[in-house]
Amino acid sequence: MPLLLDTGILYALADRKDGWHRRSRDLIKTAREALIVPVTVVPEACYLMRERLGASAERRFVESLAAEELALEDIGAGDVRRCAALLQRYPQIGFVDASVVAVAERLRLRVIATTDRRHFGSIRPKHVPAFELVP
Repeated sequence: MPLLLDTGILYALADRKDGWHRRSRDLIKTAREALIVPVTVVPEACYLMRERLGASAERRFVESLAAEELALEDIGAGDVRRCAALLQRYPQIGFVDASVVAVAERLRLRVIATTDRRHFGSIRPKHVPAFELVP
């Protein structure tokens, strides 16, 4: 089953000083499954990397996407409709988090790699009682 990655994991991988860096790195190193990134996560991750770590960190991340080290997952109209419903039900989350949930539901994934326990832990997906949040 593929592993769905959220922004926080991607940022933590890039920032060696981040408190989640080691756990995120270990998770990715030992993952045997495909690593999937919703396309909506990319601009947020790029922004954080560029603003906090500099242009070279953003470039390295984009190069890893170009090398297909991570699989990009598009979103469609059905996903956007689900995002709208999620934003209505969970006003504490934003569009990017909602899109991660919509993709997870569509692909029937129960595991999300994220540093955001507060938001993803509060969401009750359609296909499982709760997400398993790693690392």
